[in-house]
Amino acid sequence: MRRSRLYLPVPLRSGHEVTVEGERAHYLRSVLRLRAGAPLTVFDGEGGEFDAEVLAFDRRRVRLRLGAWRDVERESPLRIHLGLAVAKGERMDWAVQKAVELGVAAITPLLTERGNVVLEGERAERRRRHWQAVAVAACEQCGRNRVPAVAPPQPLPAWLPGRRGLVFDPSGASLGALPEPAGELALLIGPEGGLTAAELRLAEAEGFVPVALGPRILRVETAAVAALTAVQCRWGDLAAR
Repeated sequence: MRRSRLYLPVPLRSGHEVTVEGERAHYLRSVLRLRAGAPLTVFDGEGGEFDAEVLAFDRRRVRLRLGAWRDVERESPLRIHLGLAVAKGERMDWAVQKAVELGVAAITPLLTERGNVVLEGERAERRRRHWQAVAVAACEQCGRNRVPAVAPPQPLPAWLPGRRGLVFDPSGASLGALPEPAGELALLIGPEGGLTAAELRLAEAEGFVPVALGPRILRVETAAVAALTAVQCRWGDLAAR
């Protein structure tokens, strides 16, 4: 039987007891329905994971005892920073979730000319926190022990400088013709209506290479999954060995 996994962003040490409160305690008690004595895996996002055991529950808290630390890593050798045009509602949640499962190292939500979502001030920060929570849940599900950071939403021109990578456009070249990237690879996914000609020119001027994902027009969340799968199959941990 597969063990449940829990992210706790606090200092963790083998043999110590940890008290879990709030939403995390509710998750263990009411969602996972664990009981005293149940085993689980705990990680702090810094790499590796701990065996753990549920000691006791009360109305608001759960006490855990940490066991052995295990040096387990499930990160991709290809460090990918995804620049993703903001999509509406659950479509953005889905894209973030799947990006984490496919090994992305960092995500920046992007505001583009044809984007149909307006984010600023406190609303932007609330959405960022929500997407970060989606990333945490995806790590708990897929076995990753390092949580990708979700950056605050920012305009595309502010994100581009200093990066090198791929911009996905139907008129671009074939991914198979490109050499393996050195260092971090940035992937730029535009909005539902696509990037404007001016945005594409700006991306190319910053060193982004236009690449096609086949002859069909893909929605934002589909393009993100297709792009990540393609580069992981070409250069990452989905490649044939």
